[in-house]
Amino acid sequence: MGAGTFRRRGGRAEIEKTEKRKRRRGAFCARFCARPRRRARREKGAAGYGTRRKSGPGAFCGRARPGQGGFSCLAARAAGHTCYSTQRGGQAAQERGRLAVRTRLCAVFALFLAVFGTLVCSLTLTATNRAWAASARAQSVVSLRLGEGRGNLFDCNFTRLTGTQTEPWALYSPGKASYRELFSEVDSSQRADFYSGIQRVQPFLLPASEKAVANARQAADASGARYLFYKPLRYYSCPIAPHLVGYLDADGAGVSGVEAAFDELLRGGSTALDVACTITAQGTFALGAPPQLVETQGTGAGVMLALDARIQRLAEGIAAEEMDKGSIVVMETATGRVRASVSMPTFNPLNVAASFENENAALVNRSTAAFAVGSVFKPLVAAAALDAGFSKDEVYTCTGSITLGGHTYRCAKSIAHGEVDMQKALAESCNCYFVALGQRLGGEAIRLAAQRAGFGAASVVGGTLTTASGDLPSAQLLQDRGELANFSFGQGAFTATPVQIAAFTGVFANGGTYISPTFTEAIVDEYSESVTQSLYAPVQRGVCSSEAAAQVLDMMRAVVTDGIGRAAQPVAGGAAGKTGTAQTGRYTGDGEELVNAWFTGLWPSEAPRYTITVLLDEGAHSSTDAARIFSRMASALYSLEEKKG
Repeated sequence: MGAGTFRRRGGRAEIEKTEKRKRRRGAFCARFCARPRRRARREKGAAGYGTRRKSGPGAFCGRARPGQGGFSCLAARAAGHTCYSTQRGGQAAQERGRLAVRTRLCAVFALFLAVFGTLVCSLTLTATNRAWAASARAQSVVSLRLGEGRGNLFDCNFTRLTGTQTEPWALYSPGKASYRELFSEVDSSQRADFYSGIQRVQPFLLPASEKAVANARQAADASGARYLFYKPLRYYSCPIAPHLVGYLDADGAGVSGVEAAFDELLRGGSTALDVACTITAQGTFALGAPPQLVETQGTGAGVMLALDARIQRLAEGIAAEEMDKGSIVVMETATGRVRASVSMPTFNPLNVAASFENENAALVNRSTAAFAVGSVFKPLVAAAALDAGFSKDEVYTCTGSITLGGHTYRCAKSIAHGEVDMQKALAESCNCYFVALGQRLGGEAIRLAAQRAGFGAASVVGGTLTTASGDLPSAQLLQDRGELANFSFGQGAFTATPVQIAAFTGVFANGGTYISPTFTEAIVDEYSESVTQSLYAPVQRGVCSSEAAAQVLDMMRAVVTDGIGRAAQPVAGGAAGKTGTAQTGRYTGDGEELVNAWFTGLWPSEAPRYTITVLLDEGAHSSTDAARIFSRMASALYSLEEKKG
């Protein structure tokens, strides 16, 4: 077969396959053979293709054309010619092709690395930003409550009764370093709380010991508590009127007294105090951001009491010296406003738990609790008899005892008072006279007068705060002569509170009119110190005629000047009153009966301004002891008014 001819193999399909292979080879040759060859020739200044020829089988075919190198080479080889581009440039072209492939692969790999690096950087930045965000959150402001901002209580002169004192509190941060440095300055009673706080992840507040206060004052960076804040104390360290004011539970809710009666109103009434701390993730203080005290103004709602803090303190001082158990009530006669209310024993509202163990029931408010009354009730029986037409000059012969229905009733120590009229019987506290008078007067008349005087019903003294109702014998019970006999001189089933006794005593200075007692004056705005709502709304009703009231008042003056109440005479102004000793039916280990000793009276004697009621609860006392306490209280009021000028 001659040079330049093709040999057929197979049929048409085989020829088509062969042509396809040729075209693929031609494309490869055109890319890696002809073009590099043309570039090489241009560099050498060659004029064109086919300048070197060889004869014979190895001669250059001469058919290569620019742009057709692939087909020409394949055609030449098929014809038996030699392609110089394939022979001489093949290896170099292949090398350059491989280099180009490697270059492209490197570029792709570099691009991949760039994309991967960008992704890694993005993830790193995201994680870093999250760490920054977490760090920012960790350095957020933590607020620690220092003062709840409960509304305050005031006396009638707008003197604060709560929130007047402060105590230092130290701010600590958690961590073992703090534990080692600060443990020594914490009081032993606080160390358990301190250790618990150290385990936390944020600062905490504890009452500051004297050492903590000293360390904080020496230098801002001294070891120990670096930050000191002053927390308002709800109550005085020496409490004022704790039984009336009441106390709070651990959650700050009112439990007793005015605190409970006006709990909802007082919540959020005053300025709340918080300590704002910027802390790190470990709970320590952030540098450059010291804790700050933040004040949040409240509603301003507070309660004004009828108490006068000066009179209250005088009464508390006298009670502390004169009685273990008992009560002193000082009431403004013309208005029923309670200016002082003392109950003994007292308690500390800042440490109520300690009072639970007191055997004398320190938490009981004896001013509003009911007790057996005794002879202080006799003036009301006298007034009822006068209004019923009995003469105060009618004489009764006292033998020291009187027997009714087989039961004998006696005067104190069975003393026979002889012939007595109403005034002398009241001055000497003759039981037999009033037993006999009661039998003639009848139980219904006495009971009706007692009802009008406020006995047997609870008195609302402010908000939801009430007194005990006491016990008033029923009309049916008083049909029994023995029960009526006891009721006639304040014994038997009859009980009353010191506040009720004070309000009833004022009837004789107010022309026979009863004025209900009140402990609360108004709701106020503590920021503007103004009254927003009056709470004073006394109940007034007639108990006896003004004539009867005036006559009984004269008799009560005689009790102090000429009767058994001489010990009640004050240093100035005179007084009018009545003694009382009530049997309780209880005895000491030595067999001595425990009694309730009373004195209730008015000061000064003319145009009385104050009603003072004294109770000595279940002791080996006499009414003379109670009268002496009355005298001290009346004298203290006189001195106070002298100072006021």
